[in-house]
Amino acid sequence: MANQVTWDLWRSFLAVARQGSLSGAARVLGATQPTLGRHVEALESGLGIALFTRSQGGLTPTPAALALLAQAEAMEAAAASLRRSADGARSEAGGTVRITASEIMGAEVLPDILAGLQEAHPALVVELVLSNRTDDLLRRDADIAVRMVRPVQEALIAQHLGHVDLGLYAHERYLARHGAPSALVELPRFHVIGFDRNDHSARALAKGVIELDRELFSLRSDSDLAQLAALRAGLGIGACQARIAARNPQLRPVLAEALAFKLDVWLCMHEDQRASRPVRLAYEALADGLRRWISG
Repeated sequence: MANQVTWDLWRSFLAVARQGSLSGAARVLGATQPTLGRHVEALESGLGIALFTRSQGGLTPTPAALALLAQAEAMEAAAASLRRSADGARSEAGGTVRITASEIMGAEVLPDILAGLQEAHPALVVELVLSNRTDDLLRRDADIAVRMVRPVQEALIAQHLGHVDLGLYAHERYLARHGAPSALVELPRFHVIGFDRNDHSARALAKGVIELDRELFSLRSDSDLAQLAALRAGLGIGACQARIAARNPQLRPVLAEALAFKLDVWLCMHEDQRASRPVRLAYEALADGLRRWISG
């Protein structure tokens, strides 16, 4: 019966796994609880395995179900990509484009660029995903990605647009109260803003320049936007793109000669998306806008 398993059943499976109950999944999908129950039973029957254990607390995915989640989520992403492609095929002037970027780029840089895109193509719909993880374009998690590291997938079209400068800054209020370090070795004596648990990108960037340790930071967050807000509020010394810091003259560079980095900026899309006019329009607008942002 495995050939009778349809996407509707997998979509219901994902909703139940995420919500932990038939009622919660029904609310998310706009369906009825009995319908969701029938879908789960049909999927279990078609696959010949139990997918959930039932208890008073709800439905818990079995180990077999957990092993299927990644593939089901890939199907979900592919279905969403198909819908966006169909939107574009129906209208040469419109369509939907899904863009993923880091928190800082997505919140601080892209909106101005997207405003220009909207003016030029008002029927175009943009879905903007802010995430510091590297979304896999091969799985159609997004149509276009703005990345700060070089992509490794061979099936991607990638342009290196340049680099942005990154350094340490502090608000003038903080510097007025506490002064500024004159050397890297003095940094632990000051309030420093940095990561909490997700240290991979920070350590990779600082490798060979400074040894980063979580204990160095007096304010810890894995959200780059939260770190930027803390920096602007005068909570301490933190990393910031030079172009973003220049928007706020009250942010002053700290240890500029001793600590400075360059972040590469890449724009990527899957090679199959070249035939999609909405994606191509958005890609060209992003490439042009990001180059202007980088050149300053």
